[in-house]
Amino acid sequence: MKGLMYNNALAIFFPFYVAAEVPSNIALKRTSPSFWFAFIMVLWALSTVGMGFVKNYTQLMVIRAMLGFFEGGLFPGVNYYITTWYRRHECGFRMAIFFSAATAAGAFGGLLARGITEMDGVGNLHGWSWIFIIEGLITFVVAIWAYFQIHDYPSTARFLNQEEKDEIARRLLHDRSHLADEWAFKYVLDAAKDWKIWMHMVITIGQSSSLFSSEVVVIDAFWGTSPPSPHLGIYTPLYSVSLFLPTIIKAMGYKDNTAQLMTVPPYIVACFFTISGGALADRFKQRGVFMIGFCLLAILGLVMLIATPNIHVQYAGTFLAASGIYANVPGGVAWNSNNIGGHTKRAVGIAAHVAFGNMGGCIAAFLFQSKHAPRYFPGFGTLIATLSMSAILSLIMTIYLRRENARRDRVAKENGWPAPENYTEEMKEAEREKGDHASFFRYTI
Repeated sequence: MKGLMYNNALAIFFPFYVAAEVPSNIALKRTSPSFWFAFIMVLWALSTVGMGFVKNYTQLMVIRAMLGFFEGGLFPGVNYYITTWYRRHECGFRMAIFFSAATAAGAFGGLLARGITEMDGVGNLHGWSWIFIIEGLITFVVAIWAYFQIHDYPSTARFLNQEEKDEIARRLLHDRSHLADEWAFKYVLDAAKDWKIWMHMVITIGQSSSLFSSEVVVIDAFWGTSPPSPHLGIYTPLYSVSLFLPTIIKAMGYKDNTAQLMTVPPYIVACFFTISGGALADRFKQRGVFMIGFCLLAILGLVMLIATPNIHVQYAGTFLAASGIYANVPGGVAWNSNNIGGHTKRAVGIAAHVAFGNMGGCIAAFLFQSKHAPRYFPGFGTLIATLSMSAILSLIMTIYLRRENARRDRVAKENGWPAPENYTEEMKEAEREKGDHASFFRYTI
């Protein structure tokens, strides 16, 4: 490939991925999780298999766009699905466990790809073709299995008895305070007009450029080019980690399988921080302070990467950068979803949050160009700036939410209203369509 063709092949995935997310969550709300998740999985499985038969640049761009569009609904969809089963301060840990699968994929995806490439020549296909064909077929099988295994909602779950269903419904009703859960377009508009959701969208794009996974490796193998190397921002930095890790490790003198093994430890540590951060945030019912802390941790790691040519210091920096970046992805989604009242508004808000953040993938694809080698100061500098922006905006959001909760407590006291937990069923029902503007709603700080 010549010029920016490589970067374009990486970047084209993301506009279509982003375009699918809000409509996909609306479709999820209108259909059922078991059907919708299985449906989009089948479509992206077939697209993945198609990647194995790509012969030219045009075909590559088309299939990459299709893959992005079909895959876009999974992450926001699963995060919304989690909120329909668990209380607000139980979601962060579950979202962290779900997202940790991406961390594990980063740790072991490269090793899997390395093994499959040994099939080079089988069926007159290249090794990189078999990576996509095998992974696509596995995804197809999992999609069919998932359709029969996913339980849509607690009220229809076959593994729960009626007493257990009633208890989950009671817990959710108490936590969500009788807020509207039916579909109505006005709740979509409510999400579009909520400045707090927009603030979270900006926070999250500051953290998304570090995670390209095995697709980057395979595109590289197909076209015989070298990756533009290190990228890092919560979703802008996210899409860069897996690119710069192999570069740094190879510079340390490790080659081939040993170099692949050396990429595993940072991902394992990041997985630990992701799950631990989610559990602690749930336990203390605080999210903003964790968001800020993980931003600062990632910034420290990036400073270590940009400030010295010492490879060992840079490698240590990857542990801090990956840990801070990965932990903030489910943390940010949980924080936003905790503060959105009503099912439909929350579904749209989560999808918009994730969609805007994933635009960081487009940024990441062009941050690290070969002309900036070997230190890539513009790329790393951009990522430090975006993470700093996320930390500052998270601080502003934390201060605002704390003051807004205090204001609502003050207004309630002045008007002689009861504490939120003492509202009667009738009082809550009267405000069910107000969402997070209801007088009894309090934000997660």
